[in-house]
Amino acid sequence: TQIFERIDTLWEDRTNLNLSDDELTVLEKTWIGFTRNGAKLNEEEKKELRDIDAQLSKLSPQFSDNVLKSANAFEMIITDESQLSGLPETAKTAAGEDAKSKGHDGAWRFTLDYPSYIPFATYADDRNLREKMWRAFTSRALGGKFDNQDTIKDLVKYRAKRAQLLGYDTHAHYTLERRMAKDVETVDAFLTKLENAARPAAKKDLDMIHAFAKKNELTDDLKPWDIGYWSEKLKKAEYDFDEDALRPYFSVEKVLSGAFTHAEKLFGVRCTPIKGIPTYHDDVQTYEVKDLDGTLRGFLYADFHPRPGKRQGAWQGSIRDRATNANGQIDLPLINIVMNFTKPTADKPALLSFNEVETLFHEFGHALHSLLTDINHGAISGTSVFWDFVELPSQLLENWLTEPETLNLFARHYETDETIPAEMIEKLQASRNFMKGWQMIRQVAFCRLDMAWHSLENAGDIDDVIAFEQEATSEYALLPYEGGSQSTSFGHLFAGGYSAGYYSYLWAQVLDADAFEAFVENGLYDEKTGQSFRQNILAKGGSKPPMELYVAFRGREPDPDALLRRDGLLSFSPKNGTLERKKVTSKVT
Repeated sequence: TQIFERIDTLWEDRTNLNLSDDELTVLEKTWIGFTRNGAKLNEEEKKELRDIDAQLSKLSPQFSDNVLKSANAFEMIITDESQLSGLPETAKTAAGEDAKSKGHDGAWRFTLDYPSYIPFATYADDRNLREKMWRAFTSRALGGKFDNQDTIKDLVKYRAKRAQLLGYDTHAHYTLERRMAKDVETVDAFLTKLENAARPAAKKDLDMIHAFAKKNELTDDLKPWDIGYWSEKLKKAEYDFDEDALRPYFSVEKVLSGAFTHAEKLFGVRCTPIKGIPTYHDDVQTYEVKDLDGTLRGFLYADFHPRPGKRQGAWQGSIRDRATNANGQIDLPLINIVMNFTKPTADKPALLSFNEVETLFHEFGHALHSLLTDINHGAISGTSVFWDFVELPSQLLENWLTEPETLNLFARHYETDETIPAEMIEKLQASRNFMKGWQMIRQVAFCRLDMAWHSLENAGDIDDVIAFEQEATSEYALLPYEGGSQSTSFGHLFAGGYSAGYYSYLWAQVLDADAFEAFVENGLYDEKTGQSFRQNILAKGGSKPPMELYVAFRGREPDPDALLRRDGLLSFSPKNGTLERKKVTSKVT
């Protein structure tokens, strides 16, 4: 209370304190943070808020723990090699080594970890086994010992109660007050625009897959466990493109080196290995990050492979943000990027799928946001920005990955050192917008589910999690419901900080699609454009409103149609119907 009284006094007298812009922003953020956490409530209300927060602090870790334990409780051991038909050799080898490590010699072990599940769901010819894996994956933390249904009910109930105690209608209203979108109505209109563009394309995608599958001897109706499998086969037939053929060109070491070269060419920053830095696990590699003039920016920790107890997925974390310490010195950022890539084998390095390459570039984009900040106040440095803005740097970096100029920096065959063939890049580009309508409508459905859970005023009235989920998403489901739940394992919503914020990914895709058009127009590695993005966005952190930063970079507000243009869901229209590309060679080599 005494601390807030001092903050409140400073806030009331802020115009007379001769504060810098950054100091004023920190003061404002601090004051708002106190008020949004109950500083202005009476003592009885504060006690109620503390009780709610105590419940919430238990529920989110409990949710994550249930998902992890539920996933770890499943394994599928295969002893008949014929059941592995269709699987890439990399997936078979990894499954064989995993089985051996668990005492199953001569067998193959598959789990719900992404590096195991995704290849199986995409390539396995055995439809019954695909269904078994799909049902296990979509039933994580649904029923049984590690059930999350009551956890979800409690989470949304306490979030709603908390928001209403603080004077907001719902948790979504509370959350969106501190976002670029600002309110529920803006998010709804945004999602409706994307939905209207995506729905007819998604229906067309599904019809196309179904027709192809029937032509190739699928006699049953199309099921959810068929989508990944038949869409991959259709893509291969349509574009003569097998995405798994890219893997030999994407060893994890070369991809990481390519990400570093990419950042050097774009932003003038160099990452080099460094020994002797303490780490939290032997698997972790360390790099020092410097400007080209030698100025140290911070340190990067790369943690790339699964291990017991490590949670699934990929993320960027901050061990320490850039900030001025108590002695008046600047503490440089210590940033980690965490993945769960398949481990190298005795005779092969870790070879990444194209999606995993995108993931690495994505998380590295987050890391650059933290490492290249010039803000010396931890509360507003690096990724301490509005959540619907934080994905811009990460998603922007993914855009270069279908460009020959970028792929030729690092995509080399792990055995022959041959550069990735131009024909393969052309096929990758041609297939880029394959199934984009389907993908978009799925993302819109996830966003609608998020907003449904967090727009509840009487959240304690939910009896049936599955029924609620179906009501929220059924109009976006182009296939009949086959069981399972998205909610019970949806960590972004219930354990990952994206409650009432999952739309942020699509929001940021609009930003990154529009931002990338600037590089297309001026040159993929145009130094001026790269430095403008670094100085106006990466360097500024949360020191100014995000729209102000974006306009400083782009010269205008983002064009919402940029995402639809990129995804082939809207006819190309800028510059009289064409987006002119200009090739500019960066001065950085």
